[in-house]
Amino acid sequence: MQSYTIGQAARLLGVSPDTARRWADAGRVATHRDEAGRRLIDGRALAAFSIEVGQGAAGEEETPYTSARNAFPGIVTAVKLGDVAAQVEIQAGPHRLVSLLTREAVEELGLEVGMQATARVKSTSVHIDRT
Repeated sequence: MQSYTIGQAARLLGVSPDTARRWADAGRVATHRDEAGRRLIDGRALAAFSIEVGQGAAGEEETPYTSARNAFPGIVTAVKLGDVAAQVEIQAGPHRLVSLLTREAVEELGLEVGMQATARVKSTSVHIDRT
């Protein structure tokens, strides 16, 4: 499973590294250390925490999240596979994006909960890029 540094987690959550560090220090999200002593967050734990942060931000007044070319980098929080179709959810800062795509596309991208991915929005379609 992929792990993320505090800085990477902060970018995916749409907050500053200092905020992510304070959340980790307060025990809101579990960390572990790698061989170099850097604090890392497990991808599944970050995915679960990003949902919590996104739901909490819904009632808060803040600057809207924007990105160039309608790209929303985030973390995969759910993958639901059907026989032919699939549903992928991404938490990008305070935004939850859901995309319906083919099961084959999800398998080719190797998408799973905890992975970093980018949702690209064009009109009513959401496209997923593995990052």
